[in-house]
Amino acid sequence: MKKNKNFKNNLITYGIVVAAYIVVQILQSTGNLSSLLKGLLVPLCVYVILAVSLNLVVGISGELSLGHAGFMCVGAFASAFFSKAMQTAIPSDGLRFFLAILIGAVMAAIFGILIGIPVLRLRGDYLAIVTLAFGEIIKNVINVFYIGIDGNGVHFSMKDQFSLGMEPDGVVILNGPQGITGVPKSSTFLIGIILILITLFIVLNLIDSRDGRAIKAIRDNRIAAESIGINITKYKLMAFTVSAALAGVAGALYSHNLATLQASKFNFNTSILALVFVVLGGIGNIRGSVIAAVVLTALPELLRGLADYRMLIYAIVLIVMMLFNWAPKALEWRERYLGRLFKKSAKEGK
Repeated sequence: MKKNKNFKNNLITYGIVVAAYIVVQILQSTGNLSSLLKGLLVPLCVYVILAVSLNLVVGISGELSLGHAGFMCVGAFASAFFSKAMQTAIPSDGLRFFLAILIGAVMAAIFGILIGIPVLRLRGDYLAIVTLAFGEIIKNVINVFYIGIDGNGVHFSMKDQFSLGMEPDGVVILNGPQGITGVPKSSTFLIGIILILITLFIVLNLIDSRDGRAIKAIRDNRIAAESIGINITKYKLMAFTVSAALAGVAGALYSHNLATLQASKFNFNTSILALVFVVLGGIGNIRGSVIAAVVLTALPELLRGLADYRMLIYAIVLIVMMLFNWAPKALEWRERYLGRLFKKSAKEGK
């Protein structure tokens, strides 16, 4: 019965994403979708993927990570570098973008493994501080690199672009703090929705699998899990690596929606924003992360016309969502009234 319940909940989550896509397409075809909302479609998909991937670490694994923007940064720059370098070698935009997403995910996963092996031995605040440091380090390291390509191959420098020593026909791809310019704008809302569904499929199936139960057992009681033979390091690293890879996918989608990609965009605030999505949507609640990411990303832009009151309303919404999800009285009310409502509708359906 529990498996059937999980399966139904997962179908509802997939259905919400598909329904959102259909509604947007209807609005777009009838001309009722504003230019502001059109510009938000791809960023909404990016932040949904980012929130769901972080919830795998924070909610399911029970570890506090503050460096998720660092993995997003790795995926963004790896994929953008590949797309810019292979524009002439791979003329097909679709194939090049598909490969760029894979490269972004793989590179972020590799960094997830390299960071996770030493870092996951820590717990609580110590883990949060180290992951925060990783996010800041990776951003600043990218800012000092200058990379170009000409007929002689790839050129590196950590001084400036004039130190690359390239031929006149050479192309500077990564230009230090200025980042990568001219990235092909291959990201679309449809591709974003497909990536969200793939992300949900990976995360939800991992949670419901034997490995997911082992990860949750470690979260609930590390000593008891270790006493029955569960490999703590293996399962924590698995969750951390999958989360990093999905953050890399979000970064690839994000980088191919911008004319200029700069490392400064992946700062501490981005990691905190993803954490806010997870906390307000409900720690461990994947569907809640999806809804929170959409609402909290779109709301500031939709309220832009209210000028000075925009952030006040945004703050009030944050407080209401927090109380609704975590206040004991609100939880009691939800259990009493919403629980009855769902039970009643289920009986009527029978």
